[in-house]
Amino acid sequence: MKNSKTLIGLALVSCSPMLTSAAQVNHKEKMNVLFIAVDDLNDWIGCFGGNPQVKTPNIDRLARNNAMIMMNTQCPSSVSCPSRSAFLTGLRPSTTGVYQNTQNLRDSKTAMSVPTMPQYFSQNGYFSLSTGKIFHKHQANGELDAGQWAFDLWQKETGGFPIDRSKVPMSGMDVTGTVGTLMDWGPTSVGKEETQDWISAQWIVKQLQQDFEKPFFMMLGISKPHLTWYVPQEYFERYDLNSIVVPDINEDDLDDILTPDGKKKFEPSADYRIIKQSGKFKDAARAYMACISYVDDCIGLVLDALENSKYKDNTIIVLLGDHGWFLGEKMRYRKTFLWEESVRSPLIIKVPGLTETSKCTRVVNFMDLYPTLADLCGLPTPAHCEGRSIVPLLKNPNTRWYPSLTTMGYKNHSVRSEQYRYNIYEDGTEELYDHNTDPMEWKNLINDPKYNKVVKKLRAYLPGTDAKPSPGSDDNTAAVAGKKPVSDLRTVIINEEDLEY
Repeated sequence: MKNSKTLIGLALVSCSPMLTSAAQVNHKEKMNVLFIAVDDLNDWIGCFGGNPQVKTPNIDRLARNNAMIMMNTQCPSSVSCPSRSAFLTGLRPSTTGVYQNTQNLRDSKTAMSVPTMPQYFSQNGYFSLSTGKIFHKHQANGELDAGQWAFDLWQKETGGFPIDRSKVPMSGMDVTGTVGTLMDWGPTSVGKEETQDWISAQWIVKQLQQDFEKPFFMMLGISKPHLTWYVPQEYFERYDLNSIVVPDINEDDLDDILTPDGKKKFEPSADYRIIKQSGKFKDAARAYMACISYVDDCIGLVLDALENSKYKDNTIIVLLGDHGWFLGEKMRYRKTFLWEESVRSPLIIKVPGLTETSKCTRVVNFMDLYPTLADLCGLPTPAHCEGRSIVPLLKNPNTRWYPSLTTMGYKNHSVRSEQYRYNIYEDGTEELYDHNTDPMEWKNLINDPKYNKVVKKLRAYLPGTDAKPSPGSDDNTAAVAGKKPVSDLRTVIINEEDLEY
């Protein structure tokens, strides 16, 4: 830790599940894919070391079983809709114009001009199926759009996280100034078997007991630790409140981030002020930790089912959090910013016969998953993808690699190399941090002239086009219509040997 750092309501989409007898199953030519996306999961996982207090034995077991831990993975955007829309389409927010949770992926002409990841696999001989949150959810024409259109088989969520409101601490507090879901936590009034993520995991378990005619592309979305932090009491009881160690907080941290006219750009968030005033730093941390342990148990169900299935030796596993999460750092909670705690998120990849138990510290991005999975499954890389296959890193984690781009809102970008993070905002505000000496990003170096060369090189990774927010004009088709993606320009603009890794 950086302190002192049942099958219910089945919905069929496009076609019926293609099942056959076990004697006919043959996946020697194509690998299956099991893709698990966890909402709002930061690096507070045992194998990532973000917080050694957190108990995640199932995720850690996956990491120890011939999987590669990508220690330095950046998200395309630090909030769910743009992040998921990006890695599921292969197009960056700056290309599609999908920058916020209020925007629906399907309203972007550019995003809908390409196949999403599950659609691409379906088009290439796979059977795609999903439950839980994979695409960001929206209300469209009075119905819930949760990306069901992208799968051959989609299971609607049917559960929830019911609670006894007399046992939650924050509901009666003044939450003026907060944005989004109420920051609240407490025990559910039902056991884990009746909660949504457990139900979703059990659905996946049942699918792994089936015989599929085609190789499968299976996606599971886990909703916790997204707010609110309501999980069964047993998970809170795993952590002693008095023993909780919270992240270090520097209350002068934001003073050196100034707009071009010299004003402070950021202030502590309303969530932070409420937690501080109520003395709930440890309570909030424990609630987040309890949710992670609940998530870990749900994932354990799926990992056990895969291990006991006929598919264990020919199924690629991808486990990720869609972006990071603050727990007091930068004097805020939640996400939606361009700093490390918001942008960095876990990624574990297991490829039978390829990966070994190992860690990779090279900077990668979730944008790389679409071309990587196509590569691993012997499919041609879709021409539109703006990420790159990281198969070379899965083979050799020491292979030299590239800086990563994250976008949070229109014309707000972060470029992360192994040593530096460079942020630039629509109003011209800039930041630079050296992770070799400042892993908490407390000292903004942007005004130190000795870093001018570093800043110039990192700026070259900014997108060549910033699409207007969707739905918008035809301007946001520029990148697909012919403008080269930044990934194709890197070797032209950048002399990689000059960057410090």
